[in-house]
Amino acid sequence: MPSGPHHSSPRDPAPGLHAKVLEDLGSAIADGSLASGTVLQIEELEERCAVSRSVVREAVRVLASMGLVTMRRRVGVQVLPNSEWNVYDPEVVRWRLETSGRLAQIQSLTELRIAVEPEAAKLAATRAPQEQAAEILALAGDLWVAGNETDSERFLELDIEFHRLILMASGNEMFSALHPLIAEGLTGRTHHGLMPERPHLEALQLHMDVAVAIQRSRPDDAHAAMEAIMDRAIAEMRELSRPPEKRS
Repeated sequence: MPSGPHHSSPRDPAPGLHAKVLEDLGSAIADGSLASGTVLQIEELEERCAVSRSVVREAVRVLASMGLVTMRRRVGVQVLPNSEWNVYDPEVVRWRLETSGRLAQIQSLTELRIAVEPEAAKLAATRAPQEQAAEILALAGDLWVAGNETDSERFLELDIEFHRLILMASGNEMFSALHPLIAEGLTGRTHHGLMPERPHLEALQLHMDVAVAIQRSRPDDAHAAMEAIMDRAIAEMRELSRPPEKRS
């Protein structure tokens, strides 16, 4: 079964050929090109990827740590069903966002965020030291500027940092560990056209509301404003995923 969220330090960063093989095989499994139950031989993978056996074995080891494959003695490398994947692995999330199932992945991530981030904001309002609260407030101001300048990459960078800081300020290490997943979700929404070209003023105001509530130690207000951000994210995603002729 998939384990909980974790950082990928034993395999960071995956350099050169190893990174390419890992990317090629991980993407192929995520998009179904290598379907569940497929059995591959190490020699076959050497030929497919045009790399040495040691490079293939290292990539397979990493994929096995993610729950995507298993090595079966005298059988080969078997692709596992997605029920076995570590869905908290940021690389697995990123590969799934590259497939036709990206909307389901983003919805799953957003539902996780709805369950966690309002509570994280509430805790941050009671636990964040003033210096950290001031940093969150400054970031909200920077987000406002970037949003009005329609600089989507700058806005994305700041938005990722804003949500990371709030998770950290919650004082809950398990919330903080979710940051890489949330970053992948925000990046995926932006790069796959599931974010408005220009952030809505209400969304910018809600980010400011969260920051002010944290800075003023108002946990219920922080929770409500973050919950409203999540509700907007779901509504925007649903609207932008509809065919253009059916959008309101």
